[in-house]
Amino acid sequence: MDTHTPSTILEPQRTIPIDTVCDVVVAGGGIAGVAAALAAARQGVSVVLLEKQCGLGGLATLGHVIKYLPLCDGYGKQVMGGLAEELLHRSVVELTSPLPAAGFTPVPDCWKQDADPAERERKRFFSSFNPYAFQMELETALEESGVTLMYDTRVCQVVKRGEEISHVIVENKSGRLAIQAETFVDASGDADLAYYSGCAVEDYPYNVLASWYYDVKDGQVCLATFSNKYDKQHRGQNDAIPPFFSGTDHRDVTRHVLESRKLLREKLRKKQEAAPDTTIYAFALPSIPDFRVTRRLHNRFSLGECHRHTWADDCIGITGDWRRKGPIYPIPLRAIHADDCPNLFVAGRCMSSDHTVIDVTRAIGTCAVTGEASGIAAAMIVKDRIENRRQLPIEKLQRLLKEAGALIHPDLVQPHPKAMEEDRLVPA
Repeated sequence: MDTHTPSTILEPQRTIPIDTVCDVVVAGGGIAGVAAALAAARQGVSVVLLEKQCGLGGLATLGHVIKYLPLCDGYGKQVMGGLAEELLHRSVVELTSPLPAAGFTPVPDCWKQDADPAERERKRFFSSFNPYAFQMELETALEESGVTLMYDTRVCQVVKRGEEISHVIVENKSGRLAIQAETFVDASGDADLAYYSGCAVEDYPYNVLASWYYDVKDGQVCLATFSNKYDKQHRGQNDAIPPFFSGTDHRDVTRHVLESRKLLREKLRKKQEAAPDTTIYAFALPSIPDFRVTRRLHNRFSLGECHRHTWADDCIGITGDWRRKGPIYPIPLRAIHADDCPNLFVAGRCMSSDHTVIDVTRAIGTCAVTGEASGIAAAMIVKDRIENRRQLPIEKLQRLLKEAGALIHPDLVQPHPKAMEEDRLVPA
């Protein structure tokens, strides 16, 4: 009797129906993907947005990470506009006043029109939002722009014609389907399209236990969060607390969810013991794992700390640093346009940025910036029938982005004098 168990099986060949033909496919309905889909659709091309969950916003909403991190440098200078700013305001469109227990905070008054500029140095340009209201607002925005949304649809593979992607293979309730497009945006958060298409990628397997959730305390809904200490360079160093988890291994995904919930139950128990006269129970758990970083595109160029306060001629957007006041980084087209797949753009936390700044580029505002640039670039290829996708006309792309409200200018990356003094920064 043969007791050997083969390590692989051969799947029978099958014919896969082409379900949809469009101009641009966006994989992933987080903030980066929503921004990419909106930006492309507003350029007048047909867009399909694929999302494996049944809600938009990714970690921001489904993960309850409800902090729309600052669009400014911390010294009163706004460095992100366009869809990053539009979605910030949309995140709290229903919020008329703060709800501190739930963690909901409107946009500070000083960042509205005709406000005191000096006050902006003391309050950053941010919001904290209701994740459920924001999900529905994002759906409304996509509907208004004519984007075709496909929920409960997971990307499984790509088909290439030469160097470029011609189709993505997906699975959903209708079975295994193909979607054909001219250009593609990978906003999966895990660089799935880049990985499937053979692009160089890098994994970050050092996620720690974390969960953002809501509990009810004596009838009041309260935001509750916890996270083991993590390394901001996502290398498992600097006193980061194991166990560590990869977001690209199915065993780790399940283990992270289960162990985070086990820790959550322990924290709820301790809360109840510390306040025996109150009633505390979990109310809303995140519906996706709270992974910070999983896998990213690894182009020949990767944005890094060394690019702080330096201008890039192919800049498609700018970001500040949510963690502290002062640092400003340009985001070049080279960081979001895949080297090894000319009709693929990568947006959000899986853009090509190295370990020194990936904790910055994963932030919600920066995801919107790269999403908008990816969407407009993808649409421009279609509308202008650009054959050499490796040589996009950067001046036109920058002009289209500026017309949409994006902030792109060499002056914006210059450090504030106070930042130079306090952080001993020297402009390049």
